[in-house]
Amino acid sequence: MKRDTSGKYVTISTVGETAKAFVPAQLPPRPDIEWLPELRQQFEKAHLALGRLDSISSLLPDTDIFLYMYVRKEAVLSSMIEGTQSSLSDLLLFELAEQPGVPVDDVEEVSNYVAALEHGLRRMNEGFPISLRLLKEVHAILLSGGRGSTKQPGELRKSQNWIGGTRPGNAIFVPPPVNELAAALSALEKFIHDQGQVTPTLLKAALVHVQFETIHPFLDGNGRLGRLLITLILVSENILEQPLLYLSLYFKTHRQEYYERLNQVRLNGDWEAWLLYFAEATEQTANDAVETARQLIAQSEQDVTIIQNQGRYAGTLSQIYQVLLQRPVVTAAWVKTNTDLAPATIQSGLKKLEKLNILQELTGKQRDRVYAYANYISILNRGNELP
Repeated sequence: MKRDTSGKYVTISTVGETAKAFVPAQLPPRPDIEWLPELRQQFEKAHLALGRLDSISSLLPDTDIFLYMYVRKEAVLSSMIEGTQSSLSDLLLFELAEQPGVPVDDVEEVSNYVAALEHGLRRMNEGFPISLRLLKEVHAILLSGGRGSTKQPGELRKSQNWIGGTRPGNAIFVPPPVNELAAALSALEKFIHDQGQVTPTLLKAALVHVQFETIHPFLDGNGRLGRLLITLILVSENILEQPLLYLSLYFKTHRQEYYERLNQVRLNGDWEAWLLYFAEATEQTANDAVETARQLIAQSEQDVTIIQNQGRYAGTLSQIYQVLLQRPVVTAAWVKTNTDLAPATIQSGLKKLEKLNILQELTGKQRDRVYAYANYISILNRGNELP
C-alpha cells in the first residue's frame, strides 16, 4: 500500500546550508497494514521456520557450543556490512589472546559486537526490559575501543548526522534533528512495550528495525544495533528461546533491495513491501540456520567415529576434541588449561588429529603452533565471503 509519507520533513540549518530532515510518524503505521494473501502467506512461512529454528536445541548435542560459534559468525557478518575486514578465524585467534598479526581495529569491533549482544541478553535474563537505557548500555559496549570509541559510545547524538553524501545538503537520507530524538525514541519504546495496542512479535521486530534505523539516534553503530534489536525482541518475547536468528547475511547479500525497501517506507509509506522482504529474510535465514546445525552435527559425528577408531589413542583424542567443540581454534596451552592431559600427550594428540585431517595447523611454525577445527569453521563460514 502506498501512503503519502510515513512521517514529516523539517528544515534544518547546518554547516552553512539548509536541508530537509525526516521525522518518522509514530508506530504502528496508519492506515493499518494491508495483509494481502502474499504477505500473509509469507509471514506464515516465516513463523513456521522460526518454530523449526527454536526447536534446534533438540538436534544439537550441545546448544551452547553452537551458540558460541553462531553468535561469532553473526558478529563478523554484521561488522562486514559496516566495512570491517575481520574474518571468523581472525576473531577466534583474537580471543585466544596469544596471537599477534590479526587486524586489531577490525577484530576488536567484531569482538565488541559479541560482548554487546551477550550483555543485552544477560540484562534481559535479569528481568531488564528492552528500553532506551538498555540500548545505550549495549551501544556503549558495541563502540568501546577500536574506531568507535570516539563516537560517543552509549550516548545519543548531540549533532546532526546523515546517510550518504558528504553533508546533509547532498545526503541520501537525513535522520531527525537532535531536538526530535527524545520524542521519537519515547514513542518507539512505548510501541515495543505494547502500550496502546499489542503487536505480534515478528511484525513488531520488522517495524521497530525500520523505525530505529530511520531515527538513527547514535553517531555510529546504528546499523549493528538495529540488527541486534531484531534478535533481542524475538528472544524477549519468547519467539526464540536462544538468540539464533541473525539477518545480517540476508541483508548483506540483498543489500540493494534492503536500502530500497527502507527508502520506500520513508518516501511513500510502503510498509507492506518492507514486511514482505523481512518475512522472506526471516524464513530463509531460519531455514539456513537449521541446515547449518545439521551439517555441523554430521561433521561432528563423522569425526567422532574417526577418533573412536584410533585404538589406544581414542581417549586422549576425545578429550582434545571436546575442547575443540568449545573453541575450534586452540593452542597446546589452551588444551592444557582445559584438560588434565600432560603437555607431551597434548602435543602428540594435536599432531595425530592433524594427520587425520580433523585439525589444520595455521602458523607453519615449530613452536607456538595454532590448530583450527577447519571443517567446522568452514561450515559456519559459508556466506561470509560474499560481497
